[in-house]
Amino acid sequence: MSRVALTGILLALLMPVLRAQAVAPPAVVDSAVTAVEDLGEKVVKRGDFKAAIDSMYPQWKERMAKRNGGIRNLEEKLAAVGPALAREGVEIISFKTVGAPRSYEVWPGKPEPGAAPDAINFTKWLLLIPTVTQLRVAVSADPPEFAVIDSHGFQVAISDKGKNEWTFINGSDVTVADLRSLFITLPDNMRLPEVKKKVAD
Repeated sequence: MSRVALTGILLALLMPVLRAQAVAPPAVVDSAVTAVEDLGEKVVKRGDFKAAIDSMYPQWKERMAKRNGGIRNLEEKLAAVGPALAREGVEIISFKTVGAPRSYEVWPGKPEPGAAPDAINFTKWLLLIPTVTQLRVAVSADPPEFAVIDSHGFQVAISDKGKNEWTFINGSDVTVADLRSLFITLPDNMRLPEVKKKVAD
């Protein structure tokens, strides 16, 4: 039997064990939330869309670059978002994280020294962090009228354990299938935070 086939069988046997949501330590959660808020400050409030690419999870960045015909096209597409919103009369008022993040341990590695040979040592944290971006949208030019819209989304934050150096996947672009293709131990029935827009209360 080939090594690839054997690895596939072992993963299949381990999947019921691996597919568990984990509770990240408060310091890890706080670090991830702060990193998302910092990213929002740069991208949403300052219009620094290059920061979104620079902080993108590397494997996801490669995939998105291929989907858009190369990294340069991806950069140009993101850079055009700000001007496009302005032309459409959309102003970004605020960005914030909301609710409780959900955390998962991913990326199984070798057992730690002294651990049992069959022990699972996950090497990365993955957190789903809900966000709300508030927008003011022009609905009429004469007379001028505006509506305030809450755009609900989320960021996927990933870091090696013990480092708290976060990279991201924007929730508006990703599905459960996408995430499981990158992180095979995620549960196939995992629920992502809701992505929606509604008129602000």
